[in-house]
Amino acid sequence: MSAISLKVPKQKLKNPPLQVHTLGDRVLRQPAKRISKVNDEIRQTIVEMLQTMYSNDGIGLAAPQVGINKQLLVIDIELKDESKPALVMINPEIKSSGGDLITGEEGCLSIPEVFLDVVRPDRVEVSYRDEDGRPQHMIAEGLLARVIQHEMDHLNGVLFVDRVKNPIALNKELSAHGFATKDVQAIK
Repeated sequence: MSAISLKVPKQKLKNPPLQVHTLGDRVLRQPAKRISKVNDEIRQTIVEMLQTMYSNDGIGLAAPQVGINKQLLVIDIELKDESKPALVMINPEIKSSGGDLITGEEGCLSIPEVFLDVVRPDRVEVSYRDEDGRPQHMIAEGLLARVIQHEMDHLNGVLFVDRVKNPIALNKELSAHGFATKDVQAIK
């Protein structure tokens, strides 16, 4: 078992350990590298990512968002419930997706204050490794499926604004919050 406890209080810190990069930073566009060995260094990164996510009122955070080029993400859609641990996914892979295509509003810690509609499948089947390096498999639906897909996009250098189909709303929201439309890489 690991020496580092991953039980991280769901609270805001005045000075979160990691800095969240924002739209326009090149680090967000790099494809993340697979993690070959899950060790205490990776577990410490997980703790710091969770602390940073909670400090920024996020429900998901991918390592590239904090300048770490690794296939690692943390998710917690139960922010109010201390008894429900966060989900840690190392080297996640979507095996299949299905259900209905659902339009839902998304936001991102890397594009603060911007919320726009994105269409995604309502169900995903994912394989990954947990914080102890053990292989895991899950089927996620609804909000969890959406968050997993959103965070996994980060591992491929894709941001949710790249998937927005309404260019007028996109331009309006980005300009209103000081972001440049030129930093969007629309997915056709």
